[in-house]
Amino acid sequence: MENIDTVALQSQAIQFGIQLVLAAVIFIVGSWIAKMITGVVRRAMEKREVEETVSKFVSNIVHAILLALVIVVMLSEVGVQTASLVAMMGAAGLAVGLALQGSLSNFASGVLLVMFRPMRVGDYVDCGGASGSVEAITMFSTQLVTPDNKIITIPNASVMSGAITNYSAKSERRVDLLVGVSYDADLAEVKKILADVVAADERVLKDHDVTIAVKELADSSVNLVMRSWVKSDDYWPTFFSMTENVKVSLDAAGISIPFPQMDLHIEKAA
Repeated sequence: MENIDTVALQSQAIQFGIQLVLAAVIFIVGSWIAKMITGVVRRAMEKREVEETVSKFVSNIVHAILLALVIVVMLSEVGVQTASLVAMMGAAGLAVGLALQGSLSNFASGVLLVMFRPMRVGDYVDCGGASGSVEAITMFSTQLVTPDNKIITIPNASVMSGAITNYSAKSERRVDLLVGVSYDADLAEVKKILADVVAADERVLKDHDVTIAVKELADSSVNLVMRSWVKSDDYWPTFFSMTENVKVSLDAAGISIPFPQMDLHIEKAA
């Protein structure tokens, strides 16, 4: 009887030893595979020029998840009941996810911003209800600098939840001016004056069409639209100077630019 028990114990010990060896092999090989997959993920993000902080953070998360799976498989090999362990890990992950729901949303939005790049540092944009030049895109927020040098910090989730207007994405922009003149003005002369203003500005791209046309017959003026193309960096200087030149040129030609007026009629009581 003792010999049978000894043989059984030896058999169990040998089997347990084999399981330990297999578990060690699983851990070593699994760790190597996890490291390899993490490296692939990191190189893929580096090729897309993802911000280094984000790429490292995502790579660490991927490596931690894969390593946790390897540990679960290893423990299962040595006979440990992993069902309850997996359930506990899932419950803990759910609790952490609910507690950090806002932060995780901002982080996920930050990853999308960096990966798809609807805007870059230095671009002038409208996003999240604010306007300014992008100073930084971090994991959780985006910083804008306004023209009067104020810094606006916007949560990334707010940036991604609405429309993003990027004024710097294209190298060229169209300058649109609306010019109102009196109904008594000679439209042919007005168009010639506006065309001369456009032609005199060296910043206007000559290989693009210029549009000068009547847009609407308003209550107190005839409104003409004046459209030309410039480099994006020249947009505001051209807009300001062209607006001034239109006013000066129309004044020199004796063409009035009407403004809203109100006539009051006072009747004397009998």
